[in-house]
Amino acid sequence: MNRIITLGEHIIQTQTEHKYATGELSALLSALRLSAKVVNAEINKAGLVEDIMGSVGSQNVQGEDQQKLDIYAHRIFIEALEMREVVCGVASEEEDSFIAFDSEKSKNGKYVVLIDPLDGSSNIDVNVSVGTIFSIYHRKSPQGTSATLEDFLRPGTSQIAAGYVLYGSSTMMVMTTGEYVNGYTYDPSTGVFFLSHPRFQIPKTGKIYSINEGNYPFFDKKVRDYIKYVKEDDQSTGRPYSSRYIGSLVADFHRNMIKGGIYLYPGTTFRPEGKLRLLYECNPMALLIEKAGGKATDAHQRILEIQPRQLHQRCPLFIGSADMIDEAMGFIKTP
Repeated sequence: MNRIITLGEHIIQTQTEHKYATGELSALLSALRLSAKVVNAEINKAGLVEDIMGSVGSQNVQGEDQQKLDIYAHRIFIEALEMREVVCGVASEEEDSFIAFDSEKSKNGKYVVLIDPLDGSSNIDVNVSVGTIFSIYHRKSPQGTSATLEDFLRPGTSQIAAGYVLYGSSTMMVMTTGEYVNGYTYDPSTGVFFLSHPRFQIPKTGKIYSINEGNYPFFDKKVRDYIKYVKEDDQSTGRPYSSRYIGSLVADFHRNMIKGGIYLYPGTTFRPEGKLRLLYECNPMALLIEKAGGKATDAHQRILEIQPRQLHQRCPLFIGSADMIDEAMGFIKTP
């Protein structure tokens, strides 16, 4: 019987596969791994400790109510990344601007990180799965200087690594640092992530669609036509598809990665640009889905090719199994 490989061991094994994979990248990923464990422990206390549940009574830069665990997770990840001194700056969904680390070692750091510390945090109070999403780039600014905005406003094709942590019935870290997507499951008895899903591949097609149908009246007619299509009875195409929508991007995405499906968050008449953030959510998920054999688009172009203009830019997202994306675009891209 083969010995189970830990996340730390697997990172070391794969370093030689990529010219950019260095000890510094291992330290960065180690900081994310440690932070995920700390956040996971705190999430598991929800319902027992009132101090970590509910809203703090303020809003983030996107105008969304900040939950107590949003603030906690943000602080944990930022502190861990700063202490490693291999990252020159971090951009968080919870901060208006990016954070440039000012120690001399940090200024020499090769990387910048963009992070959504706790995606779906409003679900904490009702015990529904939430997650963390992260994206890693090589910096553009010269080493030895402070991070700049240009370090972060990069198309998704420039990412060297991306991933998410799912805090669910089990806690998993799913990420790519190169050609493949790998999943690691956390064992709370040992405090270790173990490689459990090597070389993740999303099924080419599926029977699940995930969308907030409460916004149906406000979708473009082409999107509404597609939703009508997936609900029709047609045995030859396996319709109707099953509707599954948790309201936590990481959880919805993870289910579709395993079972096959499509996730849609289109623009609406009151929010034409959609709700999801390009840099913190769409880009990292798009890199993962493409490395796993799927597709991601805003209905006009490949997500990874969009040139960001703003740190908190929003973007429509259609992501999932390749055949299902093609099928949806047959409706949505029609003249």
